[in-house]
Amino acid sequence: MKATPNHKRQDEDTHFEVQMKRVFAAFQRKPSTMLMVSIETGILRANICRYVAKWQKHNRIQRIETGICEISRHRSGYYSTDKSLFNEYSKSN
Repeated sequence: MKATPNHKRQDEDTHFEVQMKRVFAAFQRKPSTMLMVSIETGILRANICRYVAKWQKHNRIQRIETGICEISRHRSGYYSTDKSLFNEYSKSN
């Protein structure tokens, strides 16, 4: 098995950190579905799903509502990283 050079691994980590910041900012601007953020940022939805799951564990993002996605026209969760929009129930826990 070939070892990955440290500098290459560090570049990959930096790349994903930049992606996470862009996704976080997109959810901060307005509640959106993962597909909407994927199209807005050009970041794969699989990566966005991973980031959302990680942030949910740390209460940094919350599903604000369920509605019809503007893009897919299917029922989807609208998420936001804007804490002022978080549900009151979650704030008390």
